[in-house]
Amino acid sequence: MKHDTHPTDLRPKFWETQPLDELTKPEWEALCDRCGRCCLLKLEDEDTAEVEFTFVACRLFDPDTCTCGQYPLRKQLVPGCVELRPENIERIAYWMPTSCAYRLLFEGKPLADWHPLNSGTYQSVHDAGISMQNKTVPEYEVDEDDLEDYLVEGIN
Repeated sequence: MKHDTHPTDLRPKFWETQPLDELTKPEWEALCDRCGRCCLLKLEDEDTAEVEFTFVACRLFDPDTCTCGQYPLRKQLVPGCVELRPENIERIAYWMPTSCAYRLLFEGKPLADWHPLNSGTYQSVHDAGISMQNKTVPEYEVDEDDLEDYLVEGIN
């Protein structure tokens, strides 16, 4: 598969016809639009559960491709990394960006036109201004106490 095109060996429009818990592993993975927003460090208000995103990315985040540089090993290298699955999406969806396909489908909403499953290419995510491509600071360059200085406007 070319890096910038979406896989074509999936059931047609599976995201519109299948519940999340009945997707195959490749279909589940194909929902990811590679925006990189889930790899951003977030601040959560303990009282309201409101989540705010920062420009600070996980140390494994590749800012060029907006993917995890060690995806198969991410849980071993970053124990706090969240593995989104059909079994835990109900508990985690609020923490994902509102543009996230997993969250949208969980909430019964359609995917955006720019989503690679609709456009056929991951480039559409960058063209739409959704991705965090080359917009982040790696977490090892930021003191945890300074995260509030890196809040992103417009991501919720």
